[in-house]
Order: sequence, then structure tokens, then C-alpha cells
Amino acid sequence: MSKGDSGGAWTWWWHAKEANDEISRATTALLVIAIAALSSFFLFRRQKNVTALMPPGPRGLPFLGYLPFLGTDLRQIFAKLAETYGPIYKLQLGSKLYVVVNSPSLAKEIVRDQDSTFANRDPSIAATIATYGARDIAFSSQGPYWRNLRKLFVRQIMSNASLDACYDLRRQEVRKGLSDLYRKSGVPVDIGEWAVLILINAVMAMLWGGTLTGEKCEAIGAEFRMVTAKFMVLLGSPNVSDFFPAVAWLDLQGVERDMKRAHQWLDTFIQSVVDCATQEDGESKRNDKKKDFLQIVLDMEMDLEDNQSPTDKNGALKAILTDIVIGGTDTTSTMVEWVMAELMQNRDVMNKVVQELTEVVAKDEMVEEHHLPKLKYLDAVIKEAFRLHPALPLLAPRMPRASCVVGGYTIPKGSNIFLNVGYIHRDPKIWDNPTEFRPERFLGDPSRYDFSGNNFMYMPFGSGRRRCAGLALGERMLTFVLASLMHSFEWELPPGTEMDFLDKFGIVVKKLKPLVVIPRPRLSTPELYKPA
Repeated sequence: MSKGDSGGAWTWWWHAKEANDEISRATTALLVIAIAALSSFFLFRRQKNVTALMPPGPRGLPFLGYLPFLGTDLRQIFAKLAETYGPIYKLQLGSKLYVVVNSPSLAKEIVRDQDSTFANRDPSIAATIATYGARDIAFSSQGPYWRNLRKLFVRQIMSNASLDACYDLRRQEVRKGLSDLYRKSGVPVDIGEWAVLILINAVMAMLWGGTLTGEKCEAIGAEFRMVTAKFMVLLGSPNVSDFFPAVAWLDLQGVERDMKRAHQWLDTFIQSVVDCATQEDGESKRNDKKKDFLQIVLDMEMDLEDNQSPTDKNGALKAILTDIVIGGTDTTSTMVEWVMAELMQNRDVMNKVVQELTEVVAKDEMVEEHHLPKLKYLDAVIKEAFRLHPALPLLAPRMPRASCVVGGYTIPKGSNIFLNVGYIHRDPKIWDNPTEFRPERFLGDPSRYDFSGNNFMYMPFGSGRRRCAGLALGERMLTFVLASLMHSFEWELPPGTEMDFLDKFGIVVKKLKPLVVIPRPRLSTPELYKPA
């Protein structure tokens, strides 16, 4: 796929969107009438069916409740409501009942004590479009299809043996990226864009052994970053069509339209990956005995669920690949940027990271993955960055398959449950000086806080059976990339630049302004910067 294949269409959409956002007065009037009628119905039904104590929450007619949420940062609203209603509360937004959990003890009830009950999803309109009808591992509900898909990820694609087997591919792409930075020494670099390019090629190499090169890689990488950023905003944005399905056809906020256009670009990208790795009859072009990720998926996708049409099977395959491609690039590159931003702001911390790398790796060698377990301070830095800047501060909402009790309150079947880990990670009742970037808090007992979600005060990747399935790859890639960056270069901000930590809300929260930094080589010889 060349730049011309998608760049023009995407650019056109980006500018044309402004003209399509206006809603006519007639449509607005129709909306108000429809919402008022629906709201009266839902309010009556809710009052009639309430038989047990529900969590506390703001009162008011449902059709008014959604208005402050459109186009807003849910974290801020949820945090203010937590101050008023405490560790658990409800929000009735049209037909949707949201329950927000802000405490580790109540989160434990959901992700451990009643994990199977809360393992379903209620995908939004945007999520359904993005994942080919909720066919991926993140948004499909618990059942045979999801369980088989989870096994595919955990036991084969994300197993230690599989990740070890493709280490050379990851290493090669990181070294290429470091060589590129060496050539740009003294020149400002958008570190997030650099990371996206490296990760796209690393994931593609692991998928089927191929990569993008030259100007094509840079063009696709820039567009990929823009499209996935739009994806994350749309996936995290409150949508009136989700609250009131009867008026979803109006697509008043344009969320469905925007997601379809963004998804079309990504679908073309994913299809090109499949086409490059398979023949027209669907058989693999690879003849070697070693299976790459895509071959594993191609071999097992047919067994995930019976009675699927060819179209359904192709959609399921591309949903799985979307998880791997986006999950292996977007969240990781986002966190590379956040960690680097915190290190640029906290020079004493950066100096400790560099000192540790010098002691463990030495300045006449390059970082290898076998060095990573010895980098205890860098590990603490990454954990602290995830505490302050969790990639998914609200995680993906869960949905109980049956009514149940949490914290003494009845949680109705079909509710949307938000685990507010961003709030928990900054709760002053739990963390000393919670807004301070202090990695040392993770050094005393490293096993107490890890990414597995066993400590409910710290769950950046979730917990239980709905924990991030790509954690193993993400943790390896993030640490390897950051260690390589900090060991291979010294870093400074461009003259006159001030660091800021403004962010842009979405299901994945990104830095609002790209982090631009200047690399300068610090290793002993230029030969070390040659691609592997």
C-alpha cells in the first residue's frame, strides 16, 4: 500500500469532517422529541424494576444526563463524582447504566472474586466497527470463540518460546531505528513517530517476516499514527447513539461515520499484510518449517468457531491481526513517549537510569533482551510512568452476565462497569505524594507491584481473565526500546522548549503535543550504531 493509496482519501476526510459536523435544526428537534419519549420509558421501567439497593449516583432525568458527557474527558467527570459519591457510584445515561469503581477492594470483587460474572463486553458502536463486529480478543464477550482466541494468544503467539524465537527480528528493527537516530544526531526528532515506525516493522516482521522500507515506511507510519490516534479518541468518546439506540441511525456526533472512514484505512493496511503473506487461494507463501505469527493465526483461525461464512472468517482473521498490529504498536509507542517525557523532566532520574545501563551493559556494547531483567531501576521508572500515565485509565468496560452484588450494592445485568485505575493510581489514601514522579516507590519490593494485576492498587493492564492478552510482548518491547534509547544516546530538548504533560483523552490517553527531543551519541564507537 503506497502513500497514494490512502493518504489523499484520509487527508480529504480529515478536512471534510469539519463541514459534516453541523446538525440541522430539524434533526435536533427530532432528537429532543425522541430522547424525551425514550427517557420517560426508561425512567419508568427502571423505577418499576428496582428491587434492591443500587449504588449511589447523581439524580436527574436520563435524557439530560448525557449532555455534559459529549466531547468531554470522562476521567475528570468520574473523578469529581467520586469526590461526591465515594468508591462506587452509578450513572444512568439513556439506556446505559454505568457503574464506576474507584477503590482496590471493590475492584478485587470484580476482577477476582466474581471474575467470570464480569467477563463480558458491551462494545460501543465505534468498537463494533473497529473490531469487525467485536470479533477480536479485546471486545468479544466470554464464550467458546473468546476462550479459543485467548488460548491462541497466550499459549502460542505470546508464549515465551514464541517471543524468544522471534527476538532476532525485534532486535534487527530496533537496531535499524538506532542507526537512523545516529544519522540524525543533533537534529530534533519526534520520538513518538520514531517509536511507531520501529514497532510497526517489528510487529510486521514477527507476523510474516516482511517490513516496510524507505519513504514508504515513513509515509505509512505517519498515517498509521494519525489513524490509530483517531481510533483511540473515537473508542473513548461518549456517543449519544450508544445511550439511545433508537436514534443511532442519525449518527448525530458523526462517530459512526468517522470510525468507518478510519477503519477503512486500517482495513486496507491489514489486508495488505494478509495479501503479502498468502497466495490468492489463502495458502501461505512461506515454505520454511518455522511458523511466524501470521501462519499460527492462519492455521488456527478456522477452528475458532464453527458455522462461519467466508466473510465472517476473514473478518475474524483481520480482527485478530488488528489486535496484534495496534496492540503491539499504539500502546507501546504511547508509553515510550510518556516515559521519555518524565525522564526529560526529571534529570536526576534519567542519570540513575543511564548509570544503571552503563553498569549492566557497558558503553562498548548494545542492549540485548537478556540485559533487561537486571535493569531494576529502569523497571521502576516504567512502572511509575504507568502509575501516573496509564495507557487505558478506565480500561475497557466490563459487563456482568447476571445481576450480582458488589460492595453491598446490586449491579444489574448488562451494566457497563468502569474500573477507574487512573483514579486509583493517584489516590492519596493509597499513594504517598501521588502526583510526584518517584520510581523509588517501586524498588522496595518489586514483586509487590507488577503488570499482572494481582495487586489491585496497581492495574495498568487490567486484571483477571480480561487482562491485556498482549502484555508479554508489550512489556518486552517497551523495556527493550527504552533501554536502547537511553543507553545509546544522550537527550536534550530543543532550545526554548518547555516540557508539558497535557494529554488527549481517548480509550488510550496520549500526549497532546508530540515529544520532540535531540539525540547525541554516547557509545564508545560509531560501529555500534550500524544495523544488526
